[in-house]
Amino acid sequence: MQLSKITKKPPLLPAQWSSSYISYWMPMQPDDDITSGYCWFDYTKNVCRIDGIFNPWPEIKMGNRLWMSEIMYPNTDESFKSKVAYAREDMKSTSEFSAQVLDDEIDPCHELILTQKVLIECNAQYMGIETVLGHQAEKWLFQRPDNKGPATYYFINGTNHLVRMITGDPKICASVRDFPNFNTYKIDNEIFKPEPLKK
Repeated sequence: MQLSKITKKPPLLPAQWSSSYISYWMPMQPDDDITSGYCWFDYTKNVCRIDGIFNPWPEIKMGNRLWMSEIMYPNTDESFKSKVAYAREDMKSTSEFSAQVLDDEIDPCHELILTQKVLIECNAQYMGIETVLGHQAEKWLFQRPDNKGPATYYFINGTNHLVRMITGDPKICASVRDFPNFNTYKIDNEIFKPEPLKK
């Protein structure tokens, strides 16, 4: 008897979603950080926002930790960045942080950092079911464009709710983003302000 291969269609991310996230590495090295933040995506308006402590951002080399809020508007090729640097005298022991608000920046933005159709456009392959953050999750593997290497995304089984993103090879070095409270609640318009300068 020949067993039929399971075929699934890669999921399309919800038109609008948001979640807190946890950022870390596989495998973790002694100088690696675990950080967190929050993100909002609205594909109907082609806009997203990500707030959090930047990772990777080596505190010893840079002299501070960096918090950044970035709002991306590919339609007008603009990315708005607000930053705060958190520095401390002693990075190896308990020490108070001092905060310095940095100048805002506006950079070019050609595409959202995570597109709605990324799994479909990259021909993601279904790799089975694994337990992720207490959920039975579908594992999808694909190669990122421009020879950037592999990526593995996990979705709660039978849904398009993302619970983990892994970019890179976990056996060598990979960036991990966990989404513990992925939701599709309506996003308030205030989240995506300032609005584009270009119309």
